[in-house]
This record gives sequence, structure tokens and C-alpha cells, in this order.
Amino acid sequence: MEYLSPLDTSFLDAEDQDPHVSLAISSTAVLDGPAPSQAEFTELIRGRLALVPRYRQRVRRVPFNLGRPVWADDPDFDLGFHLRRTALPAPGGDAELANLVGRVMSQRMDREHPLWEDWLIEGLPEGRWALMSKVHHCLLDGISGNGLYRIMCDTSPQPRPPVPDEWQPTPPAGALQLTLDALGGLARIPIEQATLLIGALRDPGATGRATAGLPLLAEAFLPAPETSLLGPLGQARRYALTRVPFARLADTAHAHKVTVNDVYLAAVAGALRRLLLQRGEKPEPGAVRTLVPVSMRAPDQHDRLDNRLSSLLVQLPVELDRPLARLTAVHERIAGLREAHEIEATSGLIELADHEPFAAVSLVVRTALRLPQRALSTVTTNVPGPREPLYILGRPIREILPYVPIGERMRVGVAAFTYTDQAAFGVTTDYASVPEADDLARWLTEEFATLRRTKPAAARRARSSAASRNRRPS
Repeated sequence: MEYLSPLDTSFLDAEDQDPHVSLAISSTAVLDGPAPSQAEFTELIRGRLALVPRYRQRVRRVPFNLGRPVWADDPDFDLGFHLRRTALPAPGGDAELANLVGRVMSQRMDREHPLWEDWLIEGLPEGRWALMSKVHHCLLDGISGNGLYRIMCDTSPQPRPPVPDEWQPTPPAGALQLTLDALGGLARIPIEQATLLIGALRDPGATGRATAGLPLLAEAFLPAPETSLLGPLGQARRYALTRVPFARLADTAHAHKVTVNDVYLAAVAGALRRLLLQRGEKPEPGAVRTLVPVSMRAPDQHDRLDNRLSSLLVQLPVELDRPLARLTAVHERIAGLREAHEIEATSGLIELADHEPFAAVSLVVRTALRLPQRALSTVTTNVPGPREPLYILGRPIREILPYVPIGERMRVGVAAFTYTDQAAFGVTTDYASVPEADDLARWLTEEFATLRRTKPAAARRARSSAASRNRRPS
């Protein structure tokens, strides 16, 4: 049987604990026209289904929660259920597209069906159309979603022929079979734990790094100063988007000797600082800690549909008023977390959960999810997308716009996705408590522009030193 991992399952459990949360992720590809007919759209997806087995599978729970949920073929699979079509109202610009994405992503997915939907969206300017792919997070993460684009799309204007498909659903396992298989898994756990222990003894360096990061990881979950960015969520979501040429981000990072991700997080910190100040709140140190997912995929695992993530828990420097100071602080804080092996600590706990009785792991996760967390205020993702142009039915994809879900009392999420020469950013907020999604997207753009104009610290020190020398009396 094909099992969900404890990490995959945690996204389902998080939904179960909060009826207002939908943990589906999505991206929207904007293409040149004309939009395909519904028949063309259907045949396109049908011709790729053999490459994505998860698209014809449902999640099944094991009786008494004895084992991890399994992927099971849907004997009543209906492709038409998953293919939706709609049109934007005039003028069909960013605002109308963002409103539609927010509405679609506010709705939870029906677990009686495979957990995905494709929306063909007409009515964009210049005769363009869009394809929004909505997939539950238990099925994949951002990197494997990126691989999904390579599976479903073409790398040239010439469409590939449909993939031969002789799929027949495997008869579903009965409750007794699922229970017996889960009991067999429980019997194997001591052997798996012994193997894990032997591996740890053989690689004490890796074990030491994972253990060293645990105190810092625990400290990151201490309650943060209260802000309005953290609190109960409603069901509805707002979505806003912005774009920046990727070359500008790369040039800014190179000039300041930091990473593109440092520039991104510094801009997010600046935008959230503006939001707090606009709301009359003091941006105190430690007030905004963000969850930054980190991919743990090996190079040969990019097309495997599942979640292979660790994370960094980064305090965004919203207390600093100068953009360059925020960029420096982000760079130093991430370097400190990496040196303290926080990523290894998180991934070690995830791996350990994979070798423990699932009922116990699930109980711990569900209990933790019932407790209102007060440490993380936002989530920020950054996925490097395809650098080569992609096509659907001969039409070129002009841009790909990302969406990250929010939950666990985090009222703001920001997603970054690079495609060809553009970086696109999607801002998700709780509809009622954070109506400033458009403001955050605009401020994010302004923060990028400010960082690009700001001279590097070394150049500023050199100019200051030269000015001082010129002022000295002869």
C-alpha cells in the first residue's frame, strides 16, 4: 500500500482541527489566447493522467487510526468533476483575477474525491486566459508542484501526444485488510527503530547536528509579543499579487553579498512593518516570526508527489526602520539558524515521526493543533520555478502566480515563484482581520525598489571615510 507520511497527514489533521482552514496550494499560469474549448481542455488533462497517479486516488483512513492513511484508487473517478471553467468580469485585470483566486482557495476540497482541481479562466486582457491548478498540500509541496508543471506542460509550441493509458482502478482494500496491514506495520517498528539507531551511531556528526538544533527550535515556539497578525481565522481569503524582474532581485542580492531569499524576506519584513505601523501597533523585536519551508529533496526526487520539507523559523526584523539594516539582520539571522542546525533538528523530528506508532504521533499532532500557537505570525515560501518557457496546447505560458494557504492562527502568507525571467509574489490574508492584502503587495514592490536603490554598506562606509578625509584641514 502507498501510505501518506506523518508530514503529509499533518495537513489533513490541521484542517480537521479548524473548520475555517483550507490547506490547498495553487498556482495560476497565464497564457496567450485563444482559450481552448472545454473538449480540448479535457483531452489535454486526460492525456497526462497516466503520469500523475495521485490524480486518480483518494485518501483513506485506517480503522482506529492504527496506521497512516493510504492512497487508494478512486473506483468512481470522474475527470469532469475536477475540471472547472469560469470567466473574469471586465476588465479582467489583476484585481479581478486575485478576487477569483481568493474565492476559489477559500473553499475546502471534497475528500470523497481525489484532492485536486483545474480551473480554466477566460476574460483576461489581450485575449489571454489562465489555468489555475489547486491541489491539497497533503499531496505535494511547492517543489513537487513545480515538477507537476513539467509533467503537464510542453517545452516547445509543438504539443506532445497523449500518454498511453490503460488504467483500471485497483479494488479497494477492506477495513480488515487495512487493519491487518497496519498491525503488521506496528510489528515492524522496533526493527525500523533499531535500524535508525544504528544509522545514528554510524553517523554521529549528523546526529549531533540534529540534536544541537533542538534547543533553538524549542525556543522558537515560545510566545511572541502580541500583534493583530496572529489570531483566529475566518473561512474567506483575500489574495493580491505583484511581480519583479528576477534580474533586479539577483542584482540586489549580488550588490549586498546576500541571497535572493534574504532580499525577499527583508522586503516582507518591511511590508509587515508598514502594516503594523499603519494599524498603530509597535513593531517590537520578535513580534513577527515567519515559517520558512526548506526543501529536503534530493535532485532525483523533484518529480515525486509528496512533501519533503524542513523549515526555518525566522524572526523578521520589523523593529528596524532602515531597509539595509533589515536586510543585514535577515542575512545574519538565517546564517545563525543554519549554523545552529535548526533545519537538521526539524527534519530529524520529521524522520523520527516516520518510525513511531502512527496513533501516538497523530495524537501528539492533533493535541498540539488544538492549542492556540502564539509563536508564528506568518508563512513565507520561495519556490524556484522553470527557467525555460513552457507551453500548453501550443500557447506560451507568460507568467505563473503562486498562492500559499494560511492556518494555525497565521493571518498572512506570502509566496514567491520564479518563472523564466520573472519573480511573482502572491499575498494571502484572512479576509476579515487583514483586509490590507493589496497594500502588502504594493509595499512589497516598494521595498524591493528601495533595497535596489540602497548602496551596499561597504560602499557607504567608503564614501563616509572619503568625505571625512576631504574635510580634514591641510
